[in-house]
Amino acid sequence: MEELVYYIPEELLPFKEQLLATKQPFIEIIPAETAPEHPWQSKFGGNPYLPKGTEFPRDPEGRHLFFLAQINFEEVPEFAPFPAKGMLQFYIADDELFGQNPDQPKEQHRFRVLYFPETITDTSQLQSDFSFLPEYGELPVYPGQSYGMIFEMSREIVPFTDYQFAHHFSEDFFAQFGEKQWEVLGLYQEEVSSEGHKIGGYAHFAQEDFRSPENPLVLLFQMDTDVEMESMWGDMGTANFFIDEADLKQLDFSKVLYHWDSH
Repeated sequence: MEELVYYIPEELLPFKEQLLATKQPFIEIIPAETAPEHPWQSKFGGNPYLPKGTEFPRDPEGRHLFFLAQINFEEVPEFAPFPAKGMLQFYIADDELFGQNPDQPKEQHRFRVLYFPETITDTSQLQSDFSFLPEYGELPVYPGQSYGMIFEMSREIVPFTDYQFAHHFSEDFFAQFGEKQWEVLGLYQEEVSSEGHKIGGYAHFAQEDFRSPENPLVLLFQMDTDVEMESMWGDMGTANFFIDEADLKQLDFSKVLYHWDSH
């Protein structure tokens, strides 16, 4: 397991042990330079793994959603309570909000999360013709591009943007540094960040974390703005898919919460 190295401001050295105590494991997702060879491999974009007879997800108006990413958990390091096998997929709508519904963020009308418990590797049983898909326009990525995924287990300390920072410390923690509070906070945020593509761990928000200790939710999948992949969520934003831990343990992905924000 890779351990992230941090260089925290001198003012925070007295809190070093408390900060280290907040370490959580997560799986970093590193985009590969090329698309995967087989349809059942993990990837961003391209054409999805779709067994024959499975309908391509649509919105309520019958328009095809856009395939965003898929994770084959047989390729992922073991990480409870996430599944040890199966294919998890994410689809979003081609609209100005990329399928997000701020009023009903769990309503899978303009986004969809599909899970296949068993992964088929016989290409004769998989769909290969996706010529029926439309030309997409309002998306955070360019259609047609595809990148494989490389997974690495790591651990990270709590960032200021995650609601758990206030749980471990306090909402006004940095006020104790007086005139230097904004400088110390800025240095901390530069060094400790939960940005990037990932499974589990702390979530990144361009605005603020809407979760709370009473409504924690697990970070199921995070897809970030990525210059190398030409991915852009609004103005340098981040997309998150959250799930209740009990639902995750039961492999019930029907109530996943989809959220993205930007600067």
